[in-house]
Amino acid sequence: MKETLVRNVFSSVASNYDVMNDAMSMGIHRIWKDHFIRKMAPTPGAKLLDVAGGTGDITQRFLEYQDNINGDSTSTVHMVDINPDMLREGERRFASSKWQQQSRIGFTVGNAEKLDFVEDNTFDIYTIAFGIRNCTHPEKVVQEAFRVLKPGGRFMCLEFSRVDNPLLAAMYDLHSFYVIPKLGELIANDRESYEYLVESIRKFPPQDKFAQIIRDAGFTTIGKGYENMTFGTVAIHSGYKF
Repeated sequence: MKETLVRNVFSSVASNYDVMNDAMSMGIHRIWKDHFIRKMAPTPGAKLLDVAGGTGDITQRFLEYQDNINGDSTSTVHMVDINPDMLREGERRFASSKWQQQSRIGFTVGNAEKLDFVEDNTFDIYTIAFGIRNCTHPEKVVQEAFRVLKPGGRFMCLEFSRVDNPLLAAMYDLHSFYVIPKLGELIANDRESYEYLVESIRKFPPQDKFAQIIRDAGFTTIGKGYENMTFGTVAIHSGYKF
């Protein structure tokens, strides 16, 4: 049921997804994603599996980092998304890019809970950004991530999270439940989909509980296993397969 709902929601918002991200976060999502890649600090030649890759924000930042920081032209990305409309937006984005011409990006419509087209111990890095809260069973997603990563590989998740400060939390709720759906109505002519996206944030486990889900899947975390950004509005979770 949830899988079908999520597919319909993201089919509805696909063509306006990037514009709405800017509007909803006032552009801050770009800063979060830039920091996510810097924290990843991938090494030359790394193979990335970008799950719920959508329109390709993480994929592009990863390849730019490899090109500009590491001087690397051998690293590759495989983008996966359960929604073909979202993945199609990503394919359009990279259609004329040098990375596509160099065969460094692949695309597959697939379910994060069952990546049956990926063999065990295949990738160096697994990312899922603003996607795992939309999965029916997040624990299965993390278990699949563990399976497909090589020994020494790294799981990284960027996701909306919980704001602990009561005053800031109240302001965040106001923005989430009133401003974001209104923006969805004005920009994308789709209030209901954005109401769902807000509700999905509230239902996702808080930082400590999700960090434990990652450890339960077999990953080793450093410290508490996550870093809050913007007062806990979002968090970066990370675990290593040792």
